[in-house]
Amino acid sequence: MVMRSISVGLLCALMGMGCGGDDEGQPQSCSVAEQTGCAAPQVCEEVEGAQPACFEPVTLRGRVYDSLDDKAVAGARVLARDPSDAVISRVAVTGADGTYELVVPARRDLSGAPVEANITLRADAQAYETFPKAPRVALPIDLSTAAGKPLAIESAATEISLLPLSDSEGLGSISGVVHADQPGGTLLVAGGATGAADLDGSYTIYNVAAGDVTVNGYAAGLALDTASATVSAGKETTGVDLHATGDATAVVSGKVEIVNAPGGSATSVILVVADTFDEATARGETPRGLRQGDVTGEFSIAGVPDGDYVVLAAFEDDALVRDPDTSIGGTEIVRITVSGQDLMVQESFKVTGAIGVVSPGASALEEVSGTPTFVFEDDSSEDLYEVRLFDALGAKIWENLEVPRVTGSESVSVEYDGPGLIPGMIYQFRTTSKKDGTPISQTEDLKGVFVYR
Repeated sequence: MVMRSISVGLLCALMGMGCGGDDEGQPQSCSVAEQTGCAAPQVCEEVEGAQPACFEPVTLRGRVYDSLDDKAVAGARVLARDPSDAVISRVAVTGADGTYELVVPARRDLSGAPVEANITLRADAQAYETFPKAPRVALPIDLSTAAGKPLAIESAATEISLLPLSDSEGLGSISGVVHADQPGGTLLVAGGATGAADLDGSYTIYNVAAGDVTVNGYAAGLALDTASATVSAGKETTGVDLHATGDATAVVSGKVEIVNAPGGSATSVILVVADTFDEATARGETPRGLRQGDVTGEFSIAGVPDGDYVVLAAFEDDALVRDPDTSIGGTEIVRITVSGQDLMVQESFKVTGAIGVVSPGASALEEVSGTPTFVFEDDSSEDLYEVRLFDALGAKIWENLEVPRVTGSESVSVEYDGPGLIPGMIYQFRTTSKKDGTPISQTEDLKGVFVYR
């Protein structure tokens, strides 16, 4: 007979650990959702093949610092998210030295060791760009790598560099609470600035332009009212609460058409809140759960709250990009408004094979010094290329719109000859191939990213 579940008491006896108990030493059960039944500092964790039990927590340790001068960023809010961007931890606030400790839930095996599971971090601070924000990505942290006593993870993935905003004067902040059953990870938006709700619903939105703004909240399946706030520069506007008004049930569906893409066979579709969408970079923020991966044709995203969205396909590193050929249908950026009803996107999205990035930033954030050279795979059907360089704040730094085609080579190299780059700043180069004056392909959304040293 295969035993599929064992009691907390037997688990504790097998592992020789304390799981809490009554006065007679009998083991107690614990609640993961309510975090009861465990004596501090232990926490209640799920166990594979057994009932939940008490364990020493897994703690992430790291530092938040200014990307340009390496100085500590105090007062930054750091939280952990699962692959769907749902928040799984309480918020940790960095100290004067920029350091933080963040306890995260970690499912255990029968030996008490954390099982493999990837999470990522988000960080927000006044006068700094939110991390991560495309083209920057958060490195996955595998909880099974926790080591030591108590269990902890401290690595490159827990070190977070924030980019200072070019102009933070005239900006304030908003804070409040999202009152809902499961508020953690709700995306809060006020005038284009964003924040993420803690597990208890508390939130702070930094870098909101002074004046009257409306605060909206977005998460799959969650319908919220709106709130108004008057923001003053350099000050925090408190008590701006949002309340659940029911369930969001609308379904957004449509179809992706993959063409001329020998290197890619599936993509993803995301809904970006329109107020966060940047026209120049064609990027924005996606609420928790409003994404479908492994799309090969039809897609369907359920639980979409009311609001205005931009629908994007082929946003991630999948060897595919949105087809930039404006001479054919299905290549325009699609905007939708959801108002409580299901919505079918009428025109299919066309995505096509991406131009491969060779360097820098082919597979990870690279360090570059001196004069950068941008190298990408040749698109054999082009007449010429356009190459542009953007900083991570979305500003275009440089462009060369007449890079000639090459013959007899599998790659194209373009040397940067623009203004001096800033040490510590993160940049991304993007390439578009053109034929007869029409764009036909481009490099992927999240590649070509590097930090200048």
